[in-house]
Amino acid sequence: MKTKSFSDMQCSIARALDHVGSWWSLLIIRDAMMGARRFKHFQENLGIAKNTLTSRLTDLIEGGIMEKVPASDGYAHEEYVLTERGRELAPVIIALAQWGDKWVAHEKGPSTVITVRESGEKLPRIWPRREDGEPMALKDVGMRRANGAPQKIWHEEKEDPS
Repeated sequence: MKTKSFSDMQCSIARALDHVGSWWSLLIIRDAMMGARRFKHFQENLGIAKNTLTSRLTDLIEGGIMEKVPASDGYAHEEYVLTERGRELAPVIIALAQWGDKWVAHEKGPSTVITVRESGEKLPRIWPRREDGEPMALKDVGMRRANGAPQKIWHEEKEDPS
């Protein structure tokens, strides 16, 4: 069943979900970040049905997140690789993994360790930072409607003390 499309919405989060909102899509992107390139690698690692994998890969290609390229080993088959658009999802995937490790970890621990490749040290938590690199408190991060879009206020306004 096809889900609702957010392609007409002005919200960038909603529009991004049109491309990566399927949990299979996020797991395919994760596996591609870890080096999977062949259909059979995605299928075997994820345990996903071939027709579902075909559909998700097609969606990711149409969304410009992945592309098919000639096999790196010279064989006749094609491989799937992340495009620049797909590679730029890395902070999203890493942040989701870090959140999962903290809040919904498996009893055996995480299945993936995210490190700095050269040193092996654990990657710092993905979090909003100021331009100088200093982490920010969430209360200091502003999010508002742009381009004159109506903004709903969900928190109680404090009375003016004057």
